[in-house]
Amino acid sequence: MSDLPCQAIAVRGLTKTYAASGRSPAKQALIGIDLEIPRGSLFGLLGPNGAGKSTLINILAGLVNKTAGSAEIWGYDIDRTPRQSRAAIGVVPQELNIDPFFTPREILELQAGLYGVPPAERRSDEILHVLGLADKASAYSRTLSGGMRRRLMVAKAMVHGPPVLVLDEPTAGVDIELRQQLWAHVRELNRRGTTVLLTTHYLEEAEELCDRIAIINHGRVIACDRTENLLAQLDNKELTLILDRDLEAVPATLAEHAPQLAAPRRLVFQYRASESQVSQILAAVAAAGLTIVDMTTEETDLEDIFLQLTRGAHDGPRDGPHDGSRTGGPHTGGPHGGPHGGAAIDRVDGGGRR
Repeated sequence: MSDLPCQAIAVRGLTKTYAASGRSPAKQALIGIDLEIPRGSLFGLLGPNGAGKSTLINILAGLVNKTAGSAEIWGYDIDRTPRQSRAAIGVVPQELNIDPFFTPREILELQAGLYGVPPAERRSDEILHVLGLADKASAYSRTLSGGMRRRLMVAKAMVHGPPVLVLDEPTAGVDIELRQQLWAHVRELNRRGTTVLLTTHYLEEAEELCDRIAIINHGRVIACDRTENLLAQLDNKELTLILDRDLEAVPATLAEHAPQLAAPRRLVFQYRASESQVSQILAAVAAAGLTIVDMTTEETDLEDIFLQLTRGAHDGPRDGPHDGSRTGGPHTGGPHGGPHGGAAIDRVDGGGRR
């Protein structure tokens, strides 16, 4: 165990600038990314479209050349030891890139051969069974459903038994049942020691699966912390009450809860779940002599988190790798270090909605 690296992935000062082409100016996709993903973690990388997530992954996979900085996978530098670093990572891309005229078994056998896995050590049928594709092992891949093709992509990334598995939005466009199946297998892989890097737009997936989360926007890491610290920013909630009669103004007895009169019969309360309980608000409404005929609640979603992290931002430099474990300093803060009760964060300009 002492020979294993502490960090499954270590990225320092990683920069990628795409050269100008035609009338399009040069574009900085990554700007001095510092990121450390501990061995054995299930790490979530979140961000809006165009934030730089796929560029980062493609650099790690050897598909895109970096402009500056360094990156190591399982202790192997992607420049000095490219073969070892690429053998240490399996990538499930967003795109479905499978040959429609090959069967799933043939695809896995070919992929294993490309990685130099000896025939006696290949686990094609085992992997297909685990992912629920055993009965389709000999069918042409063009006959598979979209969900089955997505599972086949995961199987391709597993043929060489990599210690690091990257899932680039693997559940985009798949149904709930398949998503749950994929996550069950991801958890099992992680329990067996595989480090998983997951990119997703679905915050509930990251919250359920990941022990650490980083948020990237406009080519910079703007937040990185343990999941429970980062998700503390989801403490904001909204309660809407529909009343049985019109109001001309908010009753003075409700001033403590600062509701908004959104319509003559609609009161909207914004509160922090850690500080107020719905029962307290409802009791105050009843004490004001108001009768409720309907109510709805809403929680902060991923797009709201992006807006919180990017509004009023600055382009300050970073001063060290983001290992997701710090509880102080300019990047993470303590449980109440940030402006919204979560970890303190660095910010950059721009909106976060997709």
